[in-house]
Amino acid sequence: MKLFLITTLLFLAYSCSEDKAINAKVFNLREMGELATVEYVFTKVVSANDVGSWYKYGDRKIIFSVNAYVKAGIDLEKIGDESIVIDGDKVTIDLPAAKILSLNIPPDEMKQEASISDGFRSEFSNEEKNALLAQGEKSIKNTVSKSGILKQAQENTRLFLTNYLKQLGFKEVVLNFEPLKG
Repeated sequence: MKLFLITTLLFLAYSCSEDKAINAKVFNLREMGELATVEYVFTKVVSANDVGSWYKYGDRKIIFSVNAYVKAGIDLEKIGDESIVIDGDKVTIDLPAAKILSLNIPPDEMKQEASISDGFRSEFSNEEKNALLAQGEKSIKNTVSKSGILKQAQENTRLFLTNYLKQLGFKEVVLNFEPLKG
């Protein structure tokens, strides 16, 4: 009888400490920081066609290609203790909305593909080229916001966290995201 009681108490103590360890892993999700779950590569072609006028004879044309690397996901550091509810084998977590974590446009991937100046027209100046590249960056930022990358980031985050939490032993995982902005 004593052996049964001791074994039962040890089992309960072990399972309680195991539950505490699992709960600690859930509450420590925020230590992961920013969780990037999707990366898109955008390529944009930027062109200018400066047609001559009565006082300018000839045309000028230029074409650039610009690549941008965009990562999206969620910031797990924004999860508060009140955002996590553990009830036996069910865990519910309120998560922040997905956001763009990084937008990288490497200068070496901004390439002039073609440039034509005919007649008495001069080549495009560096200032004109920089203005066109700035226009390309702005266009990429607009494209990113309309691309669906944030929705995809939330879907991928849901899949990742659901699998992670189920591996910890939770049978039911409920993840609620803040609404996307824009």
